[in-house]
Amino acid sequence: MPDLTSLLADLTAEGDALDALVAPLPADAWATPTPAEGWTIAHQIAHLAWTDDQSIAAATDEEAFNGIVAEALADPGGFVEAGAADGAADDPARLLERWRTGRRQIVAALAAVPAGTRLPWFGPPMSAASMATARLMETWAHGQDVADALSVRREPTHRLRHVAHIGVRTRDFAFNVRGLTPPDAEFRVALTSPDGEEWTWGPADAAQSVTGPALDFCLLVTQRRNRADLAVTADGPDADRWLDVAQAFAGPPGPGRPAESARA
Repeated sequence: MPDLTSLLADLTAEGDALDALVAPLPADAWATPTPAEGWTIAHQIAHLAWTDDQSIAAATDEEAFNGIVAEALADPGGFVEAGAADGAADDPARLLERWRTGRRQIVAALAAVPAGTRLPWFGPPMSAASMATARLMETWAHGQDVADALSVRREPTHRLRHVAHIGVRTRDFAFNVRGLTPPDAEFRVALTSPDGEEWTWGPADAAQSVTGPALDFCLLVTQRRNRADLAVTADGPDADRWLDVAQAFAGPPGPGRPAESARA
């Protein structure tokens, strides 16, 4: 696991990469629909800004964050949607500046968290490093929606390793959130990085395994592509089932994306 300083540098770089996509857009282009049903580019950026706000509260003001949790419990289904919709209704220039400010603040807040501290969250408490990884994963995933809306192909980077890591670590969560019993044993996950290096998790002698390009695995666990369109393969029935339900993000199971053949 990388140290917090390098994690935060990668989080900053991931935000900057997405910023470079949206900053030049004219105001009307922020209303461009993305693959997430009902969400425009403005919704995607508003959601990231909103989640940064929640993360900043969790890292700096536990009492304020507890109030946020109470609000979420009062309307679990609409809480996230409302945050995105409210932000998307703002002027794009103000929304962009709000997101930029939040990105700087969350990096500073996480850097200041004392070692060993567990931060409150909507699920189990997490370390500053885990929260930074989650923020990077979300930035990358929602950035993919923006790139798809703009018909832009993003060049994959080493930062995918953080996304893949959280995808592996959330294996049991993906089963549990669907009411399924997670497998007892670890899988071997071996992914090919953008520069040809092999990234691995789990014991080398595991009975079941998952292999493929890191980019494809990340698109799968963030549900930005359908499994049928990706070169990720499973060896073993439990590993195969995991690829059908994999989910790196918190919350209820997502609807996923239709296969290319279904969209033709």
